[in-house]
Formats: sequence, C-alpha cells, structure tokens
Amino acid sequence: MKKNAVKKEKIAILDAGSQFGKIIDRRVRELNIESDILPINTSVEILKKYGGIIISGGPESVYEKTAPKCDKNIFSLGIPILGICYGMQLINYIFGGTVHKKDLREDGACKIKIFKGSNIFFGLSKKETVLMSHGDSINKVANGFKIIANSDNIVAAIENPEKKLYGLQFHPEVDITLNGKIMLKNFLYKISGLKANYSMENREEKAIREIRTKVKNNNVLVLVSGGVDSTVCVALLKKALGSKKVFAVHVDNGFMRLNESKNVKKFLTKQGIKLDVIDAKEEFYSATTTINKKETKQLRKTIIPEEKRKIIGDTFIKVAERHIKQLGLNSNNTFLVQGTLRPDLIESASEIASKNADVIKTHHNDTSLVRELRKKGRIIEPLKDYHKDEVRKLGEMIGLPKELVWRQPFPGPGLAVRIICAEKAHVNSDFEKINNQLMNFSTKNIFATILPIQTVGVQGDGRTYSYLVGLSGEENWNKLFEIANKIPKKIHKVNRIVYVFGKKIINSIKEITPTHPTIDVIKKLQIADDIVNQTLLEFNLLKKLSQVPVILFPVNFGIENNHSIAIRTFITNDFMTGVPAIPGKDIPKKALKKIVKRILKEVPDISRVVYDLTSKPPGTTEWE
Repeated sequence: MKKNAVKKEKIAILDAGSQFGKIIDRRVRELNIESDILPINTSVEILKKYGGIIISGGPESVYEKTAPKCDKNIFSLGIPILGICYGMQLINYIFGGTVHKKDLREDGACKIKIFKGSNIFFGLSKKETVLMSHGDSINKVANGFKIIANSDNIVAAIENPEKKLYGLQFHPEVDITLNGKIMLKNFLYKISGLKANYSMENREEKAIREIRTKVKNNNVLVLVSGGVDSTVCVALLKKALGSKKVFAVHVDNGFMRLNESKNVKKFLTKQGIKLDVIDAKEEFYSATTTINKKETKQLRKTIIPEEKRKIIGDTFIKVAERHIKQLGLNSNNTFLVQGTLRPDLIESASEIASKNADVIKTHHNDTSLVRELRKKGRIIEPLKDYHKDEVRKLGEMIGLPKELVWRQPFPGPGLAVRIICAEKAHVNSDFEKINNQLMNFSTKNIFATILPIQTVGVQGDGRTYSYLVGLSGEENWNKLFEIANKIPKKIHKVNRIVYVFGKKIINSIKEITPTHPTIDVIKKLQIADDIVNQTLLEFNLLKKLSQVPVILFPVNFGIENNHSIAIRTFITNDFMTGVPAIPGKDIPKKALKKIVKRILKEVPDISRVVYDLTSKPPGTTEWE
C-alpha cells in the first residue's frame, strides 16, 4: 500500500499535441508535484497508477476521424482529470456533448467570467485574464456537467465534481493566464489531494552527469552561434569535460548580426574557450538541399521559409562534418553538440517532445539530417529539456557573466529567417473581402488595411500562414492594441497586426519589392538590427524585453525597390507565449522614436518602419 501511495503522488500529462505541453509539465513540477508526459492513448492500466491526469490542448478537432483519442476507461478510475482546450472538448464530446467550429474564434488574452462554487477557481476573482487559442467551441454541454465560466457567451470552463472531471477552454499553464498557476494548484492540491513533496535535483549536476556518461573518452564538437543557448551549452561542456575534449566552432553563414562573428570570438576567448571561426558565407549563399527527393534552389534564390531553414540546417551539419576531418578527429568517436531547447523541438513537432504536435516551423537544429544523426546516437543536446529562462538561470549558476546570459536571443539560422522573401504580392481572391471587413475596425483617426504578404502564426495549437494587417494614423497605443486584439478573433485569415509609423495609409496596398536573401538585402537588415540593439542597450531594456526580432519585409508602400522594417518586441517568461511591449509602459516612447528615426535615416531604401502589436498566439515570435 505504501509503495502504491508513492506512485499516486504523480500526475500524468496526456499529450494531444499542444505547443504548450512541456509548459504544463514545468508548471506542475514548479508546484512540487512529479509529472510524466505520456501519449494520449496510454492505457488505463498505466494511468491508474497516477494521482491525477491532465489532458493537453492540441491542433485537431475532436469530431474528426483522425483526432487523438484517450482510453475512455480512464473516466471510470475515480482519478481527478483536467482537460485543457482540446482536452476539455474531448471530455465533453466523450460524455455526449457537442463541439462545433463557430464564427468567432478566440486567440490571445481574453477576459472570462467565473461563476461561484468551483474548486478549480478557488480564491480567484469573478473575472480573470486568460489565454484563449481555439476555433472550435462547446455547443452543447454534456449531461452531468455544468458551465463554471464563460467568455463572450462561449463556454470557457466546465465541471462534473461528482466524477472529478474538469475542463478549461483556455491555457492555465502560460504566463498570459495571470492566475493560471493558482488554478493548477487548486487541481493538484485541493481536487487531487496531492502533496507537494517533489523537488527537482540540481539541474547543473544532472546535465554534467548526462554529458560525462554519454561522452566518456570521446571528443565533442559544439556549434556556437553566439546566442544564449549555445554559449551556455559550450560553458557547460567545458565544465563537464575540460578544455581538451571540447572543440568549439562558430560558422559564419553570412546571416549574422553586424560584427557578430568577431564579437563571439572575443566573448568566448575571455571565458577560456578556444573557438574556431569558419567563414562559410559563399558556401551558404550557394547551398541547396534535398526535400522530398527534389533539390531546392540555391539559398540566395529561394523565397520559401522552410527551404531556407532546411538548407541552412543541412549546410551547418556538412560544414561541421568537414571541420571534424580537418581537425583530425574521428567522426565515429566525436559527438556533435547542439544547444537545442525544448521549445525548438515542440515547434518542430519533434518526436522527442511530442508525437501529436503540429509543426510551427522547422528549426535549423531539428532538420531531417539532424534527426538521422540523433538516431545514430551522434548528437548530444544537454539543454533539450530546458526553456529559455531556465537556460539563463543555468548560465548564471555556472558563472557566465550577465552580459552574456542576458543577450537578446538570436536564431541559429541568423537573419535569414528575419528576411521575408517573396517574388510577387500575396493578393488572393479574398484580399478585397478582408480589406472591406477591416473597415469595421477603422476609426476616425486610425485606419486598418491589409498588407500583401503572409506571416506565420499559431492559432488553436496549429500553424497558420495568414495575412498581415497594418494600422496607421494616430499613435493612441491603448486603442491600437484594442483593435489589434479584436481583428484575429473576427477575421480568421489574419494572424498579425502592426502599427505603421508615418502618415495615415488610406489607399489599398498591393505592391511589393521582389525579395530574396541576397547580400544587399542582408546588409540593410544588419544595419537596422544593430540600431535597435544599440538603443535597447542605451535605454537598459535588454533584460526587460525578452526578445526583439527585427524583420525586413518586402512591402514598399508605393516606393519602387524599397523595403520596410518591423520591430517585434516580445515579453515572456516561458518563450512559448508572450505579449508585445506597450510603448510608454514597457518601452519608452523616446526609445521607439529614436529607433524609427535612425532606421529611416541610416538604412538605405526603407519606406516605413512598423511596430508589431500581436501577442503569441495568434502571431509567433518570429514572422517566418
């Protein structure tokens, strides 16, 4: 009995493919309860050993034949079960309720109204701010269940306390849900009766032990981009293995920040780490790869986002393999080490993180070639279970200086994924219809217009490539954010909204400058990116703003051959969800004004600067 009781102090998280599945795991463990992430179809024989079950969100619709399903017998165990988003809809559907796709979808921060009496909301206010990300909604509540919260007449939460079943349409695990951790705490402690007796072992010791166990007497080659992840990774390797076994390589792929390669060398030399810098710009620009048995165009000629990422990822591996031979190392006893994080794998829908997740983007360090090397046991990823904030804590623990640990994150493929490429304007048959719908959101002083490109987003746990909308006119930030929050809820083919600095745009925008990842385009973005980062440093914003991607995109606003620059501020703790910085509150208006003025003055052929107003979801951190 005692042994069984110990097992009962664990939570099972059934994975339905949520992009936030790993965050549920983190939140549960932060509350000192042990948790395991398991496939959604895990048998009742395994699940009866747990003290509670959480069913995650996911990108599918419960009424589709291919939708993930759980073992229905789990509902007869008497074990408390919490369904989140898709999980709630699945519980309702299994018990005879209905789920439909409605005209109104919800993405981003929303207010819910809570009804009295439910233990899941114990200690909370009548109204709470939560993250919604769904297109399907409950139409008919199953018998035996009651609604315990709603949002604009959409069912936001249900319960059947007799059966210990609870459902939340929103995501309590993410930062945007302000009191989500209290809801999870109520489920774990008050409803499931679990004891907070689980504590994580020292993360540093665990990572070092794993590295030493796997490497043994072999060597490691670590690819260092200069970003936080790879820097912490190489410092951890040095501590685990010493300097002689660690060969650090920085590959300049031609898409680095201004003077980045030189600065990376200087930083790491100070840390006592020997770094080889490989200038491979021309090799990358001319590189191709094979996707679905077809050779791609050269990188400098492609416009397809996934092609760019895969070409860069595969070329990185080829350059690394060649460098191993040049160093005289045996590739059979040399491991390749990457600073891959958990969100990278979740967004790439890697089997390591999830078997049901939708691909949001392919990360350069999770391409098919990388996965082949993983199967051969040739890759070590010491940070694969870490999120960005945890990596920073680890960096401080192992003694890295704060100016390194708190650097702005930078994608492995570099600025290549911050150049939105296109050969023609994205003007589909629905373009004018959406533009007309946007008139409902325009005011006397603020005008909304569709822009003829697509950006990537995440809506309802699935990937979307949708239209970009520009707001122009009065700099009334409260009103701008209010409009930006409403548009994706009503117009599902829009996932990102920006404010366009400068005079009000009244005419329809249907032209772009054909754009490829060429040297002249890269140079423009490098200068703009450097201006932004100089200003962030000047105004002491590096720690306050989690991430500030700078994007070059091909909308020319009527000036032939020009481009535009986007500033995408992002505030987050979990790096899976987040909100843009509010000018005047999170970022000084003076800093923003300085950025805009310098970009228009110092970067050649730039028509407009825009400011991203979009939370994640519906818009991802990056635009591509």
